[in-house]
Amino acid sequence: MSEEINKDFAFGKQNYILLIAGTILAVIGYVLISGGGSEDPAEFSEELFSVTRIYVAPIIILIGLAVVGWGIMKKAD
Repeated sequence: MSEEINKDFAFGKQNYILLIAGTILAVIGYVLISGGGSEDPAEFSEELFSVTRIYVAPIIILIGLAVVGWGIMKKAD
């Protein structure tokens, strides 16, 4: 009976879990990459070039986008 119900939907439960997990990862990456500027526009802040903003956050965003793509492409069970 579950096969009949599953044929009506494009995605299965695992697909939605992957889509949500990938979206959460991407949002976490965007939060990590934001900020770092100084309060005064005349001052320069070295915090812009932290390891988190340059390396970690973009990798997390790409992993999140890959998980979303996997969730879309995965065949529903």
